[in-house]
Amino acid sequence: MTAKLFPKNRSVRVLVLGVGSFSQSVLHFLKNDGAEVHTYLTRDYAHYPPSTQGPTYLQELHPNPCHLAKQLGIDFIVPMSIDWHDADWAEEIIASGIPILSPFGAGMRLERERDFGRHLCLKYGIPWPASFVAQNKLEAQKILDKHPNAYVIKNPFCSPTSPIHTIVCETISDTRSWLERIDYAEGVYLQEYLGRREAGHIAFVSAGEIYPLITNQEYKHAFNGNMGIIAGAPLGGLVQLDTEDEFGLAKELLFPLLPWFRETGYHGPVQVTACKKQDRWHVIEYNVRLGVTCAPMILGLLANPLEVLWNVVHNQKLQFQFNQDRHFSCSLTLAGFGYPYTQITGPNLPVTCTEPVKCDLWWNEVDSTSRNELFMTGHRIAEIVAFAPKMEDAIALAYKNIKKLHCVGSYYRTDIGESKWPPGTS
Repeated sequence: MTAKLFPKNRSVRVLVLGVGSFSQSVLHFLKNDGAEVHTYLTRDYAHYPPSTQGPTYLQELHPNPCHLAKQLGIDFIVPMSIDWHDADWAEEIIASGIPILSPFGAGMRLERERDFGRHLCLKYGIPWPASFVAQNKLEAQKILDKHPNAYVIKNPFCSPTSPIHTIVCETISDTRSWLERIDYAEGVYLQEYLGRREAGHIAFVSAGEIYPLITNQEYKHAFNGNMGIIAGAPLGGLVQLDTEDEFGLAKELLFPLLPWFRETGYHGPVQVTACKKQDRWHVIEYNVRLGVTCAPMILGLLANPLEVLWNVVHNQKLQFQFNQDRHFSCSLTLAGFGYPYTQITGPNLPVTCTEPVKCDLWWNEVDSTSRNELFMTGHRIAEIVAFAPKMEDAIALAYKNIKKLHCVGSYYRTDIGESKWPPGTS
């Protein structure tokens, strides 16, 4: 097959599927690198942030983004969630031949089906925690009786609309109590709890090769000290540029899958999240997206993000160029009134900046008045992302700037980097 070279003499047209800060950041970096950007709004909230970067399109007016993409002459599509694969237009958009920054078919199963990853790991000799699937409460209780342990409770199928969102149980009693309360509509996935020594690695797979990129740590608990519930999205994150795979996550947990990647024609991002037990990494899940917290950090590290994504979607060899003053990154979430207990709601409170922010600021569930005044419309207000040559400097810069944001009842974690880093620590 002839390589489809990155065009140097025209704008590349990109369609992002998503909403909120995560879409806004991707749009920003691709636009700054010369792309013409558009957003297909996939949910009914957080429309303002992507609108600051380019045209946006409502599902109600454009029920099929495939038709829209053809009309706009889109060169490739960037979905911010895997739920696009379940849409009634998914097969049509795949058949259209418009490249998508996502695997599909067998590749999508790596994230979509919790137990698929376990079977792959078993086949290729990759450590995976003891895991079980139950269809109902009675089956789940029998598994717990037969295999008494603390478990992380997940939905068997991964989706933003799953009836079960991740519940971390650190004791058998915790597990037994939660099994009385969860929604068994799609069954339940029980995965042995391995502790808090957790880290991840994101790579690109393209042209039958794996390209290690970053090692990351997500702070998923709602409150300081890694306390509280697992939030719907992390409250912070750390990233290290790591093409040499310093911590061995790619070598141990991604490279053994290379035969499967080649067999299925997989090309796109891949993230592995793992826990260290007895000095050995164990996979707890794979993802096939850039990542909620990591996307703006990955694209911000790259000096040529548009060309890299172009080559990934066209399944070609990759050459990274990096911004020389960026090696580490820290992200912080400004959470609004009631978060992470999203059933608690408040008024549309004003959001202000006391002085200019001197790092990346991505808005989330906010909107703007006719006088360009911002107000919150949901539970996650903004994401601050800072880059620096050293991790401690990235963290300090992020905290210096998030203090400039104000919204009554909001909060952010003040301990990012004080635990879990470097990878493998508790």
